[in-house]
Amino acid sequence: MALPEIIASEAELDDFLATPTDDLIEALVALGGDLLILGVGGKMGPSLARLARRAIDRAGSRQRVIGVSRFTDPKVAERLGAAGVETISRDLLDDGALDSLPDAPNVIFMAGRKFGSTGAEDLTWAMNADLPARVARRYRRARLVVFSTGNVYPLVPVVSGGATEDQPVGPVGEYAQSCLGRERLVTYVSRRHETPMTIIRLNYAIDLRYGILQDVAGKVWRNEPVDLTMGNVNVIWQGDANRMALRALAITASPPTVLNVTGPETVSVRQLARRFGELLGFAPSFVGAEASTALLSNAARAYQLFGYPRVSLETMVRWVAHWVKIGGPLLNKPTHFEARDGRF
Repeated sequence: MALPEIIASEAELDDFLATPTDDLIEALVALGGDLLILGVGGKMGPSLARLARRAIDRAGSRQRVIGVSRFTDPKVAERLGAAGVETISRDLLDDGALDSLPDAPNVIFMAGRKFGSTGAEDLTWAMNADLPARVARRYRRARLVVFSTGNVYPLVPVVSGGATEDQPVGPVGEYAQSCLGRERLVTYVSRRHETPMTIIRLNYAIDLRYGILQDVAGKVWRNEPVDLTMGNVNVIWQGDANRMALRALAITASPPTVLNVTGPETVSVRQLARRFGELLGFAPSFVGAEASTALLSNAARAYQLFGYPRVSLETMVRWVAHWVKIGGPLLNKPTHFEARDGRF
């Protein structure tokens, strides 16, 4: 799959994100059966659904792709429908909402709550722990991929290369604790009902409209200081993260397979800002200082299974810099990656 030199419009971006690789096409067809995506209306869900739909179409298969969300923005549902993704509007927290949904042999759970958790901890726990457990029970006869987060790990030394799946968890703050609650509860259901699952610990996916790279590039462009409090990060192209999540349906197990999904580099925020400064023509300024620890994950296991990410860090940086220069549309959802206390 050839990579474009630049991405000049949202239409080009969405088309590229929905372009499947041969390995994904083969994997989805080999699974067989329909795909149900719960929480499809978030930052990653629409592109994951379109990617799955196009992969299945290219194989000539008749599998359905069904996306469920509240769809607070009706345009998201319209665009998914135009791409051949069936949509169902539901608030998954409502009583009886799960019972009214169709059965499917392949289920991806993407719903979750992070920002606004502080001050609304009860809602965060309901969304991040109780709902996933109910989903796991409802679809206990299906294969499940359950999105979690690398935030369940403690901060680790920058020189460590990141936490592996064997690293003891140590969530900081209620958001991360609620996500560990999600993992514990779906694991209980998996063990009790022998439900095959994969838990995806993701950090951080990006496309051109949001993500750590956009956060840093935007500050450089606006001549705002870049916070170095969390001085090192991991990032992965959203399309690569989606491809790995879809392929993770084939490695489900009971008890669940746990898989880190992120990029291979430990990325220095300072050096990242300096690179954006070169590309954007502004000298970055900084506030704070790097610590010896950071929220970092090691995704070597995912690479052994599914290959390396297709889009490199330098390519992502160049694309984001160009997007900033042309004033490309943004989601205006900062990651708050700088937080070391787990308060979001």
